[in-house]
Amino acid sequence: MNTETEKRSLLLEMIAFSTVDGKLHKREYDFIWLVAQELNIELAVFKDLFHQEDQIIIIKSEFQRIQQFYRLALIMYCDGVLHEKEATAIQQIAIEMGLNPSAVKRVLDLMKKAPNAMIDPKVLLRVFQEQHN
Repeated sequence: MNTETEKRSLLLEMIAFSTVDGKLHKREYDFIWLVAQELNIELAVFKDLFHQEDQIIIIKSEFQRIQQFYRLALIMYCDGVLHEKEATAIQQIAIEMGLNPSAVKRVLDLMKKAPNAMIDPKVLLRVFQEQHN
């Protein structure tokens, strides 16, 4: 992420997705806060994001779109409960990001089978790269 606006947009998207099931679980909040810290976002700015409208910017880099999709998918599994609304929303978001639906499905299946929903970053990228061939 390059600009402050892009960083905020990424976090706004994560916040919007984390509340798609009607509530924000503490683990989801903590995960988003960790991402915010990695992006060097101050706590006051982070907290203010929860009171802003979505101003999501389309990410140009495919690698960054894949990263963002994976972050959102991690949020989906973060609270230990997979809601139908989350499953539907993550697929719609991936389509809007321009990600390959087959690759998205494979990644979500791999995450579902993984003990902690995490998959190796190399595997993640390989799944999306296979779809280019």
